[in-house]
Amino acid sequence: MFTKHPGGLRLLTVHAHPDDESSKGAGTLARYAAEGVDVLVATCTGGERGSVLNPALDRPEVRADLTRIRRQEMDAAREILGVRQQFLGFVDSGMPGPDEPLPEGCFAAQPLEVAAAPLVALIREFRPHVVITYDETGGYPHPDHVMTHKVAVEAFDAAADPKRYPEAGEAWQVAKLYYHLALSRAWFQTLHDAMTERGIASEMGELLAGWPDTPPALVTTTRIECADQFAVRDAAMLAHATQVQPGVAFMAHPREIEREVWPTEDYHLVRSLVSGPGSAAEARGSVGSADAVENDLFAGVRAVQGA
Repeated sequence: MFTKHPGGLRLLTVHAHPDDESSKGAGTLARYAAEGVDVLVATCTGGERGSVLNPALDRPEVRADLTRIRRQEMDAAREILGVRQQFLGFVDSGMPGPDEPLPEGCFAAQPLEVAAAPLVALIREFRPHVVITYDETGGYPHPDHVMTHKVAVEAFDAAADPKRYPEAGEAWQVAKLYYHLALSRAWFQTLHDAMTERGIASEMGELLAGWPDTPPALVTTTRIECADQFAVRDAAMLAHATQVQPGVAFMAHPREIEREVWPTEDYHLVRSLVSGPGSAAEARGSVGSADAVENDLFAGVRAVQGA
């Protein structure tokens, strides 16, 4: 399926549903794609059980045809970002209540080795140098996001071992694994404070006041400048029209303020098999913008690849 580019750089990002690629790290994807990196989005599920979050589209005929519509939206967003995309073929788990079981056959109910197999095969075929996914929390407690984390870590390790998943193709060692730090409390607080200081109404105060008591944020090891890609990111988000209401929530804050106070998308380097400053930062436990030492997901890889 994939054209091999022996001298080119390849980036794989693993997400749970259509629209996740546009709300988490889309500026990064657009930037690298524009620079000639081969960028692939792996989407674990089709988002079949997602809600219609845009009131203008919350109609019976849309809800009845949501599977097809969300695939169309994904294709539109993919084209805007300039990347490739592949569904891994699992069914959305929805968001069961505290005492509700997972739907039978859904993604989050799969045995790990079953859920990871398509991603192992994809890694071995695409041969990425860098993989991005969610941390252990999934970014938020949706069962598909948590499962996506487990699957991506399993596939990162297993793809390099020829004894594991032998039917999935020739082994491939990914050089680096990152976790998203998107939509963090610090990001919301910074934008909220910047708007408030400028006398601009902020909708983020209520969200911050109700922020759950979560573990401390992971160390920021990597900041990717992508303010120039925010317009592309926003267009990709709006392409997921059933999931995004224009002018509301993430789409509400002034972009000129975001470009001024938070022009990056941020990551935590989890694994690295190449030498580079990110590995040292992780070992030191560096925190915050002053100590973020990488500005390139391919730091350390470019020297090896000659790219």
